[in-house]
Amino acid sequence: MELSGDDRREPKDERGGPDGRRERYRQRAARLLASRWWRGGIAVTVGALPALAFPAPSLWWFAYVALVPWMLLARSAPTPRRAALDGWLGGLGFMVAVHHWLLPSLHVFTVVIAALLGLLWAPWGWLVRRLLGGGAPGPGRAAAALVVLPSGWLMVELVRSWEGLGGPWGLLGSSQWQVPPALRLASVGGVWLVSAFVVVVNTGVALLAVAGAARVATPRSATSPARSGVPTGPTSTTLPARADVPTGPTSTAFPALAGILTVATAAAAAWAWAPRPEPAGHTRVAVVQPGIIADGIASADKRLAREEALTRTLVGRDPDLVVWGESSVGFDLADRPDVARRIAALSREVGADILVNVDARRSDRPGIFKSSVLVGPDGPTGDRYDKMRLVPFGEYIPARSLLGWATSVGKAAGEDRRRGDHQVVMRTGRDIRHEEGHGRDHGLRIGPLVCFESAFPDMSRRLTRDGAQLLLAQSATSSFQNSWAPRQHASLAAVRAAETGRPMVHATLTGVSAVYGPEGSRVGSTIGTSASAAALYDVPLATGETAYVKWGDWPVHTALLVLLALGLTEGLRTLRRNSGRTAPGSPGTPGAGAPEPPTPGPAPEPPAPHARTAHGSPARPGR
Repeated sequence: MELSGDDRREPKDERGGPDGRRERYRQRAARLLASRWWRGGIAVTVGALPALAFPAPSLWWFAYVALVPWMLLARSAPTPRRAALDGWLGGLGFMVAVHHWLLPSLHVFTVVIAALLGLLWAPWGWLVRRLLGGGAPGPGRAAAALVVLPSGWLMVELVRSWEGLGGPWGLLGSSQWQVPPALRLASVGGVWLVSAFVVVVNTGVALLAVAGAARVATPRSATSPARSGVPTGPTSTTLPARADVPTGPTSTAFPALAGILTVATAAAAAWAWAPRPEPAGHTRVAVVQPGIIADGIASADKRLAREEALTRTLVGRDPDLVVWGESSVGFDLADRPDVARRIAALSREVGADILVNVDARRSDRPGIFKSSVLVGPDGPTGDRYDKMRLVPFGEYIPARSLLGWATSVGKAAGEDRRRGDHQVVMRTGRDIRHEEGHGRDHGLRIGPLVCFESAFPDMSRRLTRDGAQLLLAQSATSSFQNSWAPRQHASLAAVRAAETGRPMVHATLTGVSAVYGPEGSRVGSTIGTSASAAALYDVPLATGETAYVKWGDWPVHTALLVLLALGLTEGLRTLRRNSGRTAPGSPGTPGAGAPEPPTPGPAPEPPAPHARTAHGSPARPGR
């Protein structure tokens, strides 16, 4: 008897409802992830997601879940090598997204640098699979993930924060620059502690997602392991589950919720008990932003004239200090005494010292320096700070003999700038303003930074420990005027202020200029990228020592200890495993005198039911 056409069709999927659709989506996703190219593209995309938490989008809340897709992707990798590759490609996507505004200047070299720095995330991707891979992790492995994965992320941030690798631009904790509880945490452990806590929350959410998926798959896993989403083949190399430890969804969710609750509790404790800066008077600081000046032979003269005109608008407004942006003066003041006299005369008119930034070849030393110079009514006061940390490719080319070709594909530095060798705290000629009856301090102590030095938490911490009462960053981001860079740069001042308990002024040539108080809150309004203006700010001052200033980068040191402990534990486990396999005389060990036990074969499969015909009778062989 032959089957009719309708009877030869595949049986219909009984799960035609939501479960069936979910299964079909899962199968499609599995096919995409099995493709090397599709999976690589997905890794780059999910790695780029955290960039949305930074300015200009400033979706700060998104930072707490932005890493989850990346984690789930690395977790699903069939092999440790693939997980490391997911980490690398995700790191590539993150670095390109955070630094995309460099593309017009460095072109393809931006992607090359991002690919090299992305390698730092390869071990992190491996760790994600090691701790989250397979089925729902047990409570011990889940708790370990909540500690180890943030520690691994901090190590990545620490290594790439080295000046030669581009500096600490885009540290995850910096995305929380406008969140007061996060800024309070920064006063305790710097931007590092905020980064760690953000990754803890992401890890907790990822664990909850894994637990939820395991809960959905559990009813089917008993009858159809292949549909449970848990690897069952020889490629599964995740941690074996112990028989005495529960590994169900509930045992995974509990540590995840505990980790998230710990972050919330720590933030509340820091808000309530962390030392707060003590008010110590105030000072009036004017920021002069000249705006866009067309490049050309006379651009330095035109910029100086614009700055002079804007500064004169401050006459009669009683500022204590006037701050110009980076590269605001294109002449060495010793070589051009006429320019020094003009600025000194301006200081007398306004009644305040002027902090300028000279970007020129020095007359007393070889090379070009970027220097913060304080000019008073009688001329330069003698206080000078030479920029110490230079922007790779923008102000110097690392290994120029090898990478000098970068100048031919982008706007890389044609000549290396020279570095300063120490930080400087300057004293202005105006006293700090106190409320009546509280006296006056003699001179305001200021700590200047230049350009992306404001991204380095250790530099502002050093200035604070050296006695600076006001931090200043002179910057110029005119090359990236219509990008996210100006807002990203200005936001860093809020984090530095919160870390140190000192107000910070971010003064630029073309915006965004901003001022932040001792707790990281904004003072007054910002000066945008389209403005040419002079603004006066009444800046609150503070005394006291934050926990970060006192103890420094302790979260990074703690993370290093965690990773060392993990390495030691894994090493001991490997040694025990190897010694158990090769120890002489152990029962069942080849070569130990005892016969090797036979390897059990596969369990016999149950007999398949007989096929049936359209009339329900068993099919006969041969028909």
